[in-house]
Amino acid sequence: MIPCIDSADQTPTATMHSAGRPVCAILTRCFTVVFEEFPVALLAQPVVLKSNLVMLFEHLAGVPWSLFLDTATATHTNARFDMVFYEPVRTYQLSGDTITVGSAVDSAADSTVDNKHDQQRMATCATYPASQWQPLLREDVASLPSYTGPAHLPFQGGLAGAFGYDFGRQLEQLNAQADADIDLPELAVALYHKALIFDKQQQQLYLLAPESQWQQEAALWQGLAERPKQPQPEQSFKLLQPWQSNLTAADYAHKFAQVMQHLRQGDCYQINLAQRFSSCYEGSEWDAYLRLRAHNQGPFSAFMQLETGAILSLSPERFIALDTEGNIETKPIKGTRPRHSNATLDQQAAAELQQASKDRAENVMIVDLLRNDLSRVCDPGSVSVPALFKIESFPAVHHLVSTVHGKLSADHDMLDIIAATFPGGSITGAPKISAMNIIDKLEPHRRSFYCGSMGYISQHGAADTSIMIRTLVCANQQIYCWAGGGLVMDSECAAEYQETFDKVGHILPILAETAETTEPEL
Repeated sequence: MIPCIDSADQTPTATMHSAGRPVCAILTRCFTVVFEEFPVALLAQPVVLKSNLVMLFEHLAGVPWSLFLDTATATHTNARFDMVFYEPVRTYQLSGDTITVGSAVDSAADSTVDNKHDQQRMATCATYPASQWQPLLREDVASLPSYTGPAHLPFQGGLAGAFGYDFGRQLEQLNAQADADIDLPELAVALYHKALIFDKQQQQLYLLAPESQWQQEAALWQGLAERPKQPQPEQSFKLLQPWQSNLTAADYAHKFAQVMQHLRQGDCYQINLAQRFSSCYEGSEWDAYLRLRAHNQGPFSAFMQLETGAILSLSPERFIALDTEGNIETKPIKGTRPRHSNATLDQQAAAELQQASKDRAENVMIVDLLRNDLSRVCDPGSVSVPALFKIESFPAVHHLVSTVHGKLSADHDMLDIIAATFPGGSITGAPKISAMNIIDKLEPHRRSFYCGSMGYISQHGAADTSIMIRTLVCANQQIYCWAGGGLVMDSECAAEYQETFDKVGHILPILAETAETTEPEL
């Protein structure tokens, strides 16, 4: 029986882990029974299945805490591994002042292969002050069993999930003016020791599972692979009304003028302004993701089923990657041009973007912001910019991308990097805190998971995360999609407004079918 306590009004006292790391005494008491039940070791081995990860995930779609990190057929340099995470042993949901920790209750021990995954449930173990998010996550990762398997696999047991944009309120004192109308947590992360990992370079699928359960898990997936799940007609995704924006063209122009005033006053030198599209829908969120996946090739795409909603991300942007040697990489995007069906015009658009002084200025502002953020957790003098103003092309747009590297200090980890850099500067503006406060004043609604981060943190030190642009959020049969851009003094209102539509040109129309989005005239 998992012990359950409510400790939201308790401040955990610090004890010392055997490795010298501070841990939470209350956590130790709460989770002792659970950790004693953890397997001795995790094992990853090749497995041959007569199916691909997309088809295999069909069996998990709709099951809370199922997560697919998907390179979405992209041939991008960062698109090597696809990963499916399932049956977490711990979940973490942060909302406001509280973080709720859930522990797995597997009621399907004697169930059949067809419904095993559908029967897992999460039982609440404890609630804590939101300020305890770092010790909670850090201690649970440290308590995972040892790993046996190929050393090159990026995930060897650990955390995976999503940090919403509004999680930034846990890190900085921010305004609270925008309407928080989407009933989802600010953080939804889970601790996993079961995953399917496909190495596109090797063309090899691996199964990660507790060593004592590995053969059983392999047999389960063999059975599922041989019986593909057939889509049901009633699960077909459908919008029930046309997309509606929370900003009219006139609204956008008015807020654009307010941004310009802040820039002239010196409050900021770049501010990201977004509009939000929404509609009501019926059917499967996974079906919607598959439609979008077919038209987008974001190397950091993802689908995550939440307890009361879903996240559908087609992101092209890396936030933070960390390897086991402490090498950090971030790749901010700043600068966009629409693609053209005419090859000559398309090449001209890419060339013009690469030389555009305005876009270069925006890009280097964010590069400088990220250099500053990384310097908080990196060895002195280790932060560098090996690539500046590179063009990366995707189905809908060309992007201007730069790369920033750093060497993580020995006394820091990935959770410290998140605390130092979140949310990514490419989707806030600069200076970051001032820009975020202005965003909260100008945008009518909070951003939820849009512009947050999705990814994994492995127990052996590796991590990779995205910036959740080109991302949709589903909750209470409502679907939301955002698009924005960085505004500077020489921005033009009409061009910036149009750019927001360019960025979702392979998203909104794909789901709209007969209900088309209207682009009002300025």
